[in-house]
This record gives sequence, C-alpha cells and structure tokens, in this order.
Amino acid sequence: MSAVPGQNLDWSVFGRSKDLQARIFFTLGALIVYRIGTYIPLPGIDPKILAEIFAQQQGGVLGIFDMFAGGALGRMTIFALNIMPYISASIIMQLMSSVSPALAKIKKEGESGRKLINQYTRYLTVFLAALQGYGIAVGLEGLSGTGGYSAVVDAGLFFRATTVITLVGGTVFLMWLGEQITQRGIGNGISLMIYAGIVASLPSALSSTLELGRTGALSTLLIIALFVGSVAVVAFIVFVERAQRRLSVQYPQRQRGGRMTSGDSSHLPLKINTPGVIPPIFASSVLLLPLTITSFQIGSGDTSDWFTTISAMLGRGQPLFLILFMAMIVFFAFFYTAVVFNPEETADNLKRNGGFIPGIRPGSSTADYIDFVLTRLTAVGATYLVLVCLLPEILISQYAVPFYFGGTSLLIVVSVTMDTVTQIQSHMYAQQYSGLMKRQQDKFGKKGKK
Repeated sequence: MSAVPGQNLDWSVFGRSKDLQARIFFTLGALIVYRIGTYIPLPGIDPKILAEIFAQQQGGVLGIFDMFAGGALGRMTIFALNIMPYISASIIMQLMSSVSPALAKIKKEGESGRKLINQYTRYLTVFLAALQGYGIAVGLEGLSGTGGYSAVVDAGLFFRATTVITLVGGTVFLMWLGEQITQRGIGNGISLMIYAGIVASLPSALSSTLELGRTGALSTLLIIALFVGSVAVVAFIVFVERAQRRLSVQYPQRQRGGRMTSGDSSHLPLKINTPGVIPPIFASSVLLLPLTITSFQIGSGDTSDWFTTISAMLGRGQPLFLILFMAMIVFFAFFYTAVVFNPEETADNLKRNGGFIPGIRPGSSTADYIDFVLTRLTAVGATYLVLVCLLPEILISQYAVPFYFGGTSLLIVVSVTMDTVTQIQSHMYAQQYSGLMKRQQDKFGKKGKK
C-alpha cells in the first residue's frame, strides 16, 4: 500500500498558491456552466408530456443514460447527449489505433501524432452526435403521453434539423469545456462532468429513497442496509484504488569524479486498478449507444418483436445485460491498461538508466516479467471492477432504488474525487518545494554577500 497522501504537506501553502486557486475556481466555474446547460430545454418540446413519458421508462436504460447526463436527458436539454458521443469516439479511435497500421504510425509520432488523433476523434464525435441526435429527434416525434398528446409541439423537418444542430452543438461545447478543465483547471474534465452530474442528483435520489421508506415501498431495514452497503463499497473502493504492487529496482555503483557512489534502490509502483473508472464508463457508453435508440423506438409505438425482445433482454438487472456489461468491463480493463502502460518501454528506460529488477535480466526478460505481473494485477483489478459495478446493480434491480447508489456511480464519484485531490496535493507539493528552494537560495545569497 502507498503512503497516506498529504502526510507531510503544509496546507497553508494553499492560501499562498495563486495558480492553484485560479485552477480550482476555473474548474468550479466551468462545472457551473455545465450544470446551467442541463436545464436549458430543446426548442419545440412539451416538458410536461416528456416528463410523463420519461417517468415510465427511467427504470431501464434511459435512466442509466440520464444518470451520466446529470438529468439532462430526462429534461431533454441542449446537453441531452452529454459527453457520451466523445467517449464512444475515443473508444473507436483507440481500437482503430491498435488495428490500423496507419493510425498506429501516427500515434508514434509524439505530440504531433497525438494532436492529429485528437482531431480525428473530434470529427468522429460530431458524426456520432449527429447520428444520435437525429435518432432522438425522430423518436421524440413519435412519443405521446396520456390522451395521445405528442411530446413535440410542431413535428417535421425543421424540428429535426434544429434538434440535431442543438444536440451536436451541446456535445461539441462539452468536449471543448472538458479539454479546458483538463488544461487550465484541476482533474480530468470529462470525468469531472460525469462526476458533477451524479453528485448533483444525489440529494434528490436520497430524498426519493426516504420517501419510498415513508410510504412503505421500502422497509426501514432495507434502507439502512443500503446506506451501510454504500459506505462499505466506498471504503472498499478507496482501499483498492490506493493499493499497488511495488517491484524492487536496483541501480549499480557508479564512479563520480574520484569517488565511488553506492548503488541506489528504488521501486516501480504498479496499481491494481490501472485504468481507473474508464472500463465502466466505456462499457456503459457502448451499451447505451444502441439501447437508447431501441428504447425510443418502443416509446414511439414500435412494438415489433425485435425491439421488444432486445429491450427486455438488455433491461436493468437482466442476465444478458449483466453478462455483456461484465465482459465489456473486463475487455476495456485489459485494453486500456495495454494502451496506457508499455512494459517494453519501461524496461528500456530502466536499462538506459542502469537499473534492473533483482533476479531478472535487463531488456526483454524484464519486459516479459513486468508484463506478467501487470497481467495478473489487471485480472485482479478487472474482478474488482466487476464486483463493485455488478453486485450492487443486481441488488438494486430487485428493488425500486435510484441508480445513484449503484456500484458504477459510487466508483466514479470516489475515484474522481481521489484523483482530483491527488492533483491538488501535487500542485501544493510543487509550490511547497519551490518555496523551500527559494528560501535556500536567498539564504546562500546573503551568505555570499557577507
């Protein structure tokens, strides 16, 4: 296990770090802008009828999508698609980079290659957002509430065009806003926006759960067990996210000037859950892409056997949904770990710096050993993600409990919070050390003058 973060940190540095304060205020301001946008409705929508229709379907896939969108889908706002098209485009581009030699070559070109891949991802995001936006526009035209009243005030080509343009514009704006948070703020912008949507809906989820207990729909014992279970899941997530396997690294003796320095010993930290919250988010995004269209088709009156069967088999808590969700989490856990961590590159860096793992030959043997250890850790991490994300989902699907107490939402909230706090501490450490260095330079400068 790693050391406790912030153990030797002087928190008074925060008051003196203007750059860190500016980053935090920028992040908060950007998240406020995002939350305001989740309340700006699409033009031409009847909100009352839409709320009535959505209340009938929020127990399924649309409810999960609405959780990631921070309620924007249920209100059918300009951010209804949220950042999901960008996540889907990122998945596709990463998969294509592993398959296509041309994209793999571009990816190896360093910073210029990364910028080109990001540009392709943005173009693909616009395409996917337009496709999903058109599907939503067509589905909205067929939705009708009690009495046969349509959710769309004036259906037609103009409504479809404005809906697609608005939804695509909202997704592109969120994509840009997420990049700005990452560059000029604190934390990962995309993860923070999903985090903000979940956290903003927690009070209403808590009140609705207590209301179910007051009306007798849920027993008091079950509500207490739910809260205790949520605390236990949070503690388990914190424990695993902080855990790491440390590989011992030795450095040989070196001659500096006329004397011989002793060899140094260090370690190579490998996290149990290297990909973090990426696998559950990617898996949810892949499942939500086709199922959103299916749910809208059924809501628009298409009761064909194909749509009905797919919707029933992939419903919340159904065996097929759980199996696919589990398989995708495991796949993206291994895939994303392979993308972000290269054992061969790590072994080459150790060899160039003269470091070696005791008992392992430098070079390819070291790369094979690191890959072996990383594969076992990823298997443990994937099992942890499956347990955290699926076991609460199975329990919650049996009762009328909001999604926000599920494993996926708790994992995102806890992991993003830990990552953001770690980045804040890193900035404070840098500020603290720079202050110490400045004081030492001033001290030696005064001595030199004397």
